[in-house]
Amino acid sequence: MLRAWVAASGDRLMLMPLLPTEPKVTKAVERVARAARQDDEECILVLQGGGALGAYQAGVFESLSKVYREPSWVAGISIGAINAALIAGNPASTRVARLREFWSLVSSSLAAPGLPEGLTSTATAREGLNEASATHVMLFGVPGFFAPRFPPAPFQPRGSLEAISYYDTAPLQRTLERLVDFDRLNAGTMRFSVGAVNVRTGNFEYFDSSKRRIDARHVMASGALPPGFAPVEIDGEHYWDGGLVSNTPLQYVLDQPGKHRRVVFQVDLFAATGALPTTLAEVTEREKDIRFSSRTRMNTTNELDRQVIAQAAQRLIAKLPAALRDDPDVRALSRVRCETAVDVVHLIYRSKHYESQSKDYEFSRLSMQEHWDSGRADMAHTLHDPRWTGREKRASGVQVFDLASDHPTSGSASTLL
Repeated sequence: MLRAWVAASGDRLMLMPLLPTEPKVTKAVERVARAARQDDEECILVLQGGGALGAYQAGVFESLSKVYREPSWVAGISIGAINAALIAGNPASTRVARLREFWSLVSSSLAAPGLPEGLTSTATAREGLNEASATHVMLFGVPGFFAPRFPPAPFQPRGSLEAISYYDTAPLQRTLERLVDFDRLNAGTMRFSVGAVNVRTGNFEYFDSSKRRIDARHVMASGALPPGFAPVEIDGEHYWDGGLVSNTPLQYVLDQPGKHRRVVFQVDLFAATGALPTTLAEVTEREKDIRFSSRTRMNTTNELDRQVIAQAAQRLIAKLPAALRDDPDVRALSRVRCETAVDVVHLIYRSKHYESQSKDYEFSRLSMQEHWDSGRADMAHTLHDPRWTGREKRASGVQVFDLASDHPTSGSASTLL
């Protein structure tokens, strides 16, 4: 949920709307992008954790739903779980509005400053504004999200949840119960999955609307990052942020059986690649990027490799003579689940040069709008890219598309099989 030990306050200030800035997309280009989809595709949106950077995911969803289609399944970790709940727990006509309402609420403490035009665009000024915003969050919290405990944790009774967390997330529970229709979320029209970690066993667990009833506790458990937030109790067990084990739900999604070809839009909030730090502050930021992106990269690679191996095994078995079909090794290989084709579209938030290690708990209105706009632009760019609209519709195999990256070695589509 947050990648730092920070806090929140109640709804203190009047909300200012998070103003949309619509990209210029022609109807003709939009028709091309929509034509690239197939009705028998399962569209899945996978959302990583990353705190305040989660507004990028909201922008991604806005473009995805407008240009391509609504997902049939949303899966999230931490802030990705909150965004996923806002999507799955509302009708299609109000999903973007609910996302905007949430991000307007949590960024309402520090609205865009009334500084002379151009000043906020300079690196030094913006870095100062961002650090001031992050400090404000640490001291006073985020409206509708979380609040500092009083008295602080060291003065709370030993063994209580208040004694093992700095902040109270009761405001988030009220926000979720107001903005998310959990009856709709559990109705099954859009599958919903979030991951958390069992504090007692250390095991990862997914709460999936196709297997159990979901409420606000499951969403909050996925983002209960210690020691900032207390673990959330569900059925006698306590759960922490799923990012402690894996910051992306991609592995869970690909492990679930499916009948149709899948298009998975994986949205990450921390980039694996980056420059060598030049200051201690940059070291902290780089360390955080690596820590929370490396799991995504590892899980993506492992799961896609598994898909390739499973499909290769099925083709090999088909080539064997009948006499070998009953061999124990062949029977073992035949049990390896082979899915239909999978296209993974990878979108990664790229930090601005003035953002620091506090970027995931810097909730200013200015930064929220920038993150949202970046996600919307990256998704629109990807969906209009000829490499996507003209992609081969395979019956099997795995393709990975990274078309929005500004890294010089990225921005290409690769076919793994």
